[in-house]
Amino acid sequence: MPTVISIDDPQDPRIAGYRDVRERDLVGREGCFIAEGEVVLRLLLRSPRHAAVSVLLAEKRVAGLLPLLDTLPDGVPVYSAAQAVLDAIAGFPLHRGILALGRRAPLPAPDELLAGLGERALVAVLCGIGNHDNLGGIFRNCAAFGAGAVLLDPTCCDPLYRKAIRVSVGAALTVPYARVDGDALELLARHGFTALALSPAGATTLADLKRPARAAVLLGSEGPGLPARVLARTRTVRIPMAGDFDSLNVATTSGIVLHHLACVAVDA
Repeated sequence: MPTVISIDDPQDPRIAGYRDVRERDLVGREGCFIAEGEVVLRLLLRSPRHAAVSVLLAEKRVAGLLPLLDTLPDGVPVYSAAQAVLDAIAGFPLHRGILALGRRAPLPAPDELLAGLGERALVAVLCGIGNHDNLGGIFRNCAAFGAGAVLLDPTCCDPLYRKAIRVSVGAALTVPYARVDGDALELLARHGFTALALSPAGATTLADLKRPARAAVLLGSEGPGLPARVLARTRTVRIPMAGDFDSLNVATTSGIVLHHLACVAVDA
């Protein structure tokens, strides 16, 4: 069981990584990230990729978390503080009372990531997703429906931003992902994936979509959607909606499509 170190000064250098959480979210933490809440902490401690650096708890949360803290690797310090001190450290009221500092694992190469998936594989490919709530929601859906990986273009926001991790309920720590700087469609084809691009004007309705053995769901930003040059090179899919309404939240769209592909049989 780790020794719990009491912190009574918000300026204590030992908890510098937690200070002014929101401001530091914007400028980065030099290879680290903040995990918030009990569920996310549990997933961080089980992650085979990311490592816990330290834990910071409200004093009132320590007793209830002792069994979990007992699973911490040797050398990972646990700090606790009174609620007022914790709020002063974070820079806002921290109602959950649970923070951890994690170290980012190196990102895998996209080729390596896709090559390691099975013959029946499902991945999400994200283009221009700049909203952390949407990104976290997509990662949550990927975990729920068995997607093996997420590919992000250079304009997507950070899956390990605190809010994205929280909205994903920790799935951003468990679903492997990679950044793709080059031609994502060429990458997918090289690994035998059929690219399925979501668009309100898609040629195939989702209900009629047969499941390829290796399927890649392409999702674009809300509003502009996927670029025309991408749609022209892919199989386009639409989700029919009532009346003249043609817009769904992108995270909602991902859940509907991933569920469909996870449940239908592979097209022979």
